[in-house]
Amino acid sequence: MRTSLKIGILLLAIGIAARDSHAQGTQYVRFVIPGSNDIAYGVVDGQNIRELQGQLFDMLGETGRTFRFAEVDLLAPVQPEKVIAVGLNYASHIGNQEPPPEPPIFFMNPSSIVGPGDAIIRPSDATQLHFEGELVVVIGREGKNIPRENAYDYIFGVTAGNDVSERVWQANDLQWWRAKGADTFGPIGPTILRGVNYDDLLLTTRLNGEVVQQQRTSDFIHDISTMVSFISRYVTLKPGDVIFTGTPGSTSNMNVGDVVEVEVEGVGVLRNPIAAGE
Repeated sequence: MRTSLKIGILLLAIGIAARDSHAQGTQYVRFVIPGSNDIAYGVVDGQNIRELQGQLFDMLGETGRTFRFAEVDLLAPVQPEKVIAVGLNYASHIGNQEPPPEPPIFFMNPSSIVGPGDAIIRPSDATQLHFEGELVVVIGREGKNIPRENAYDYIFGVTAGNDVSERVWQANDLQWWRAKGADTFGPIGPTILRGVNYDDLLLTTRLNGEVVQQQRTSDFIHDISTMVSFISRYVTLKPGDVIFTGTPGSTSNMNVGDVVEVEVEGVGVLRNPIAAGE
């Protein structure tokens, strides 16, 4: 369980984002019901969460129960079957390289997913553990060979994510199975934002309170519809699958004791400390 301090920080972050954002839409969360081990989904309503019936993608209505944020433990908003990621998707990140003609795709391990407030574990042999703040797409409908013009119909919403990357491993591994897919290397949350223009949201990353990345998703090289359509040509997308959409600007090392925050306009602030691993 997170401490009440962590819950308070998460509540503050969500409230600030909702108040200052130009995005509208609806926020959804996944949480532990107080006094139990039961997990539920809910709709954010100011300082409260209205519990939903069943699974997030069933849309069966509400149970009628309401919980205050201060009472609950927020979790990663989905448990994906597949974690797919797009690289080299901002000109500010690729520098003088030619923009790739198609979205460069790689996979991350589902076990990399953790939630808001959870620690990112820095393995003892990691030497260059970098943040990569990103917008993350959450798929809401099963789809294969999705036409680009219909891609938004298959998206449930978006959340914030950190594509944590060990640069030395990334250069040397045959695949990025540990460099980007090690346990805890894929934090997402705190909410899923639904019903806005996902291709024009402000993304901000902070390391120990200092802004280290900031750019709008309108600067994508490949927009969200292109990413979803391209991926679905080869891989069937299912409800709950997530797509990390690329990071802007430059990145740098995170040390044990640091705190990294990824904020997406309308979503809230995903805040994770860096902890020592074995």
